Amino acid sequence: MLLLAALPAHAESLVLAWPSAGDRDDWEIEEFEGETRYRVVKIGGQRVLEANSDATASSLYLEREIDIAATPILEWRWRIEKPLSLDDERIKAGDDYAARVYVVAPGEGMFGLPRAISYVWANQAEVGESWPNPFTSKVMMVAMDSGDAEAGTWRTHRRDVRADFLRLFDMEVDELEGIAVMTDSDNSGQSARAWYGELAFHAE
Repeated sequence: MLLLAALPAHAESLVLAWPSAGDRDDWEIEEFEGETRYRVVKIGGQRVLEANSDATASSLYLEREIDIAATPILEWRWRIEKPLSLDDERIKAGDDYAARVYVVAPGEGMFGLPRAISYVWANQAEVGESWPNPFTSKVMMVAMDSGDAEAGTWRTHRRDVRADFLRLFDMEVDELEGIAVMTDSDNSGQSARAWYGELAFHAE
């Protein structure tokens, strides 16, 4: 089953664990172009999520309300085999990444569409750069790592998600409606492989 840290009112962390062997529990595949293969493996005695994309694009998505007013800091670690070989990741043909982490917030107003931030292991963009997703302005991209300099090594990141929504969308967000990881290579027709450690939200 999905393991979530028990959260008393004063809790400072929420840990989202990967599915148990053999099923995805509350995590669901969202398919866009073929299915990226996700499976839980053990590396160094720790359970991590392995993702393999072969000209495919699908995410592993957890629909869950997450109080980012209380725990705004998202922490995760990831590793890629190699970045994709692309000339321009700001156009539709270049919108492929070996590793992404999405955070999804409700849209503004009664009929507002969800907004999302996609933290990516960029192919060429400089670390820290942000830009609109070429398919929709409702998603903003943020480069956390870039290129092959750190490929093959685990990288750990912490982001103030609430502050990022305010900076990127000018939105005050108190709650997320879901989180996802995605490894995709459908637009380029290439292959990509990545590993994801557990995701956790912290008070600080």
